[in-house]
Amino acid sequence: MSATAESRVPAFESLNDVHARLNPTRARVLRPASLDAACTAVRECARTGQPLIPAGARHAMGGQQFLSEGAVLDTSALCGVLGFDDARGLLTVQAGIRWPAVLAWLASSPDNTGDWTIRQKQTGADDFSLGGAAASNIHGRGLAYAPFVEDVEALTLIDAQGRCVEASRTSRPEWFALAIGGYGLFGVVASLTLRLTPRRMLRRDVRLARVGELQAAFAQAIAEGCLYGDFQFAIDPGNDDFLDLGVLSCYRPAPGAAASAPRHLQADDFARLLWLAHREPSRAFREYADFYLATDGQHYASDAQQTGVYLDGYHDAVDRSLGHCGSEMITELYVPRAALAGFMARAADSLRRRGAQPIYGTVRLIERDPTSVLAWAREPWACVIFNLHVRHDAAGIDAAAAAFRALIDDALWFGGSYYLTYHRWATRAQLEAAHPRFGEFLRAKREFDPGERWQSDWYRHHLALMRA
Repeated sequence: MSATAESRVPAFESLNDVHARLNPTRARVLRPASLDAACTAVRECARTGQPLIPAGARHAMGGQQFLSEGAVLDTSALCGVLGFDDARGLLTVQAGIRWPAVLAWLASSPDNTGDWTIRQKQTGADDFSLGGAAASNIHGRGLAYAPFVEDVEALTLIDAQGRCVEASRTSRPEWFALAIGGYGLFGVVASLTLRLTPRRMLRRDVRLARVGELQAAFAQAIAEGCLYGDFQFAIDPGNDDFLDLGVLSCYRPAPGAAASAPRHLQADDFARLLWLAHREPSRAFREYADFYLATDGQHYASDAQQTGVYLDGYHDAVDRSLGHCGSEMITELYVPRAALAGFMARAADSLRRRGAQPIYGTVRLIERDPTSVLAWAREPWACVIFNLHVRHDAAGIDAAAAAFRALIDDALWFGGSYYLTYHRWATRAQLEAAHPRFGEFLRAKREFDPGERWQSDWYRHHLALMRA
């Protein structure tokens, strides 16, 4: 290699995921400034036999966007809006664009005469890339929506040879079904075309409820036309209300209403609630519930109610208070809706027995995913999300892994499943029970990428797990 060529090889950088900070990685980061540059970077990796993986906002916690001692293709600069079809409500964007930029474009574009907006996004934070949303097949708080794959009309992928390939339900449908929810293992998502929905005004209805009421309450809300909803449950293992009492919020269309949100949590409010959740969890839930009950009847735009404040670095103050280094790790479990109350009771017992510390948790609904190969929404599920505090030492990580495996077992007991995005602590038996098409997914990976150009720490872990 010439001195000039060698100087163009990026040095290794230290990387980590943004939220849990439990994926310390060394990798060479490629930062193409354009689509052509991204294709060139992939072709160069193909020429030299170097594997790589695309990365966006780096929020995923399972290592899908990292490749230890390898190459990471950062898509952040691929962040433009490429096209808009106002008649059909289709928006084409580059994969590195983040949700705030998409929403800002839709709100300000004079071409958006139909007042189109997104149908769903991740809630609780906004600074996620849309390429990452497609790779993980995310969902939001819609009451009757399938995962994100059903919001995507088409993709442009960069294949293992550095070529741009179009994929949709009618053109290369098998590739489309593998790439969405494929964790970057079937090529770089260079751009995607979103199916939009008309923006609506919504009224928030808020009340306290018990888990045993949820199935009927959600069904009634859907029958009455509510589009979104969720249930934030009590988090104190020492309280009888643990994983039972919660705040039920549903959002129903309110034609002609004007947005009115005089009460909303500021960053300082969230920081205080998160601190309390670590130190006084019952008080944190009471204050959270009191605030949201006071917002009953407020009106929001259908896209604005999906946005949220994210406190980057909030855990530094918590660490000082607790006297150790830690963070929150998320897991998401799925059970048949009729089994939700039974699952929550079983999960409460599991978490108490292991001394686990939930910081936040919510229940949502999801409809079946009819499209993607590695579909986590194999049927209409109740989705239960837990944020557990994890100490960043060997004993703390082992304890967290045991707690998350126990929660997976609790979901499997009821015929349920778990989301693959958040951690790599499931056993092979749990993986195969929860994701029966995982073997098919790996066989397709060998067919579409025989040279294993696309690899990640997540992929290497699961490949080794299946081969063990």
